[in-house]
Amino acid sequence: FKTPLFAIQGYIETLKDCIADDPEMAAKFLKKAENNVERLSFLIGDLDSISKLETGEIPINFEKFDFVVLAKEVMENLEDMAAANHVKLAFKEKYTAATMVSADREKIRQVMVNLLQNSIKYGRENGLTAIKIFELHDQFLIEVTDNGIGIDQKHLPRLFERFYRVDKSGARTEGGSGLGLSIVKHIIEAHNGKIHVQSEFHVGSEFS
Repeated sequence: FKTPLFAIQGYIETLKDCIADDPEMAAKFLKKAENNVERLSFLIGDLDSISKLETGEIPINFEKFDFVVLAKEVMENLEDMAAANHVKLAFKEKYTAATMVSADREKIRQVMVNLLQNSIKYGRENGLTAIKIFELHDQFLIEVTDNGIGIDQKHLPRLFERFYRVDKSGARTEGGSGLGLSIVKHIIEAHNGKIHVQSEFHVGSEFS
């Protein structure tokens, strides 16, 4: 919380000094303050989600749906982000048959969006992010794999902890609340499922 709050405080102090003499500069600082308010809002929202998932205040609304359709929707919505990061999204033709699951569709969408956004953000130039589906008796194993920059092994045991950030000597240095993967873990566990990660620095990652 301190980082965006201190930034907002600094921008407001500067605004008071330049709002009359330099309206153009004032507008720039207003925009920066707005961006930090938005960042703070997202952080509070993520914290609220984790708290409610932990206490069971957010119900899991089970319904039957086709996971293949959901996966395609998520990939289509992230096409622009992938293109901007020069990452190709892949979903093999063999997975086009209906894959009916019983789960909370919107929460599983949130899981997939988070995993794909991370994969794209930390992908390599002309890299690949793929969704794979494997049938395991009465369940499906879903994998999000990439050949991106990967994560150092020492960070993997704590990757799903809230606020845990990989240090700058590792792979993950971009901004974020540090809560996304913790929310993913809570959602999957609320479905009586498990999430695993395998990764190698400079080789790629697999979240399943």
